[in-house]
Amino acid sequence: MSSIIVHGFPGSTYVQIVRLVLTHKAVEFEFRDLETEMNTHAHRELHPFEYVPVLQHGHFVLYETSAIVGYIDEAFPDPRLTPESIQQRAKMNQWISAVNSYYYPQIVFHLSHERSVFPALGIEPDERIVQVALPKIERALDVMERELNSGRPFLVGDEVTLADLFMVPCMTSLARTEEGRAILERQPLVAGWRERMEQLESVMRFRAAQPLRKPIEHARRWVTTHRPGILA
Repeated sequence: MSSIIVHGFPGSTYVQIVRLVLTHKAVEFEFRDLETEMNTHAHRELHPFEYVPVLQHGHFVLYETSAIVGYIDEAFPDPRLTPESIQQRAKMNQWISAVNSYYYPQIVFHLSHERSVFPALGIEPDERIVQVALPKIERALDVMERELNSGRPFLVGDEVTLADLFMVPCMTSLARTEEGRAILERQPLVAGWRERMEQLESVMRFRAAQPLRKPIEHARRWVTTHRPGILA
C-alpha cells in the first residue's frame, strides 16, 4: 500500500495519539513537522480549520483524529484495536468522546498549557485557569477510577483498544504537573492502568522515538486564541 505521512507538530496530544496507534500496529510512517507552517496557507491546504494531525495515505488526505485512527484500524487490521462486540465498540467510542470533551480540555488545554507550554515560552501562567480546571480533572479521574473498578485491565475490557491509546497522552501531560501527580496518587486503579500501558512494547517504542521536548513556538498566539472566555 502507499506510504503513510502524518503531518503535525510533535507536542500535539492528538498527533501523539495517531503516532501511538500507528506504532502499536507496526505501520511504518513518515512524520512531517508543521511547526514553522502552522496557521499559514500551506497548513490550511492540509486542514481547512488549521489544526493537526493530518493523515496522508497516498493521494488520500484525512483530518480529525477519531476519523484518522478509525481509518488506520480498518486499513491495517492487525492487531485489531476496535472490539467485535457492539456494546464494547460503543464503550470505546464513549471513552474517545470523553477524552475529547472532558479529559483533553481540562488536562491539556488548561492545566498543561498554563503549567508547561506557556512557561516554556516565558509567558506567565494564569492561575485562575488552573484553579478552575483542577476540580474538573479530579472528577474525570474519579470517573476513570470507578470504571476500572470492575477489574478489567484496560478501559473497555481485557484488550487494548483505541480508547486506551487515546487516553495515554492526556495522562502523560497530567503526570508532568505537580497538581496532576497529586491527583494521580489518589487514583490507584488509574495508576495501575498507566503502568500497564507504559509497559506495552509499542508504547515503549513510541517513547523512544520521540524528540526532545522543546517550546512550541506557535503557541504564543494561544494566549489570546485559547484563553478568552474559558472561565465563564
